[in-house]
Amino acid sequence: MKLLDGNELAGFIKERQAKEVRSLHQGHGVVPKLAIVQTNDTPVINSYVRLKQRYADDLGILLERHLIDQSEAAKTIAALNQDTSVHGIIVQLPLADPSETDQLVNAVAPTKDVDALGKEAQLTPATALAINWLLAGYNIALDNKKLVIVGRGTLVGRPLEKLWLQSGLQPIVIDNTTPEADFLQTVRAADVIVTATGTPGVITSDMVAPGATIIDAGVASEAGKLVGDLADDVRVREDLTLTPAKGGVGPLTVCALFDNVIIAARATITNQQ
Repeated sequence: MKLLDGNELAGFIKERQAKEVRSLHQGHGVVPKLAIVQTNDTPVINSYVRLKQRYADDLGILLERHLIDQSEAAKTIAALNQDTSVHGIIVQLPLADPSETDQLVNAVAPTKDVDALGKEAQLTPATALAINWLLAGYNIALDNKKLVIVGRGTLVGRPLEKLWLQSGLQPIVIDNTTPEADFLQTVRAADVIVTATGTPGVITSDMVAPGATIIDAGVASEAGKLVGDLADDVRVREDLTLTPAKGGVGPLTVCALFDNVIIAARATITNQQ
């Protein structure tokens, strides 16, 4: 078994980012700032926000957390769009009322949309970028491979499909609306599987071809613990290349998010010149 350790790669990226933040501060007097708009106060989401806060602190990036009622979200985003001290804004998902997801992520100014979930976003979606970094970091080529994305979610499935299509790749996307027989057949034929359904154990060993590569980007809470999409019988197979139960895509997603914050902050300098 070969593990795709996101933590290992994240250390190198974080070191580079810290230098870039110091350069922005010392050379231009700019301190990058990220604002998080959060409407869903749950342990899982709070753990993600704390992770981002620690990362921001380590880099010297300012982070504002706006934990608010969802009825205030649109007004809060509008104010942050106008705040020149804020370089990046994210709407922390899932929302308390997920039906407003598209409306609120598209309310973020495209130049500040560092999660890149809005239709006019100018940056690369963080999780999709993180998956590409992880695969590239371990020299896993995608050309001429059968690529399958399991799940069409806002954070992973849809952005990754778009990014891969833009790169000339031809992924197949399946989800819980796919007929069971087609679902199983498609996964079994895949060379590279990215799964992000949030359904614990949805991908089992009998569904995975020998020698496949699997990126588990699914997250759910089960018995108070965060778990992914892979069943235990997948993780014991020695022939697979896959992300560990912890420390796979997650660390690089945070890296990619803050890369976008730094890019957005740097762009404000360019625009002022």
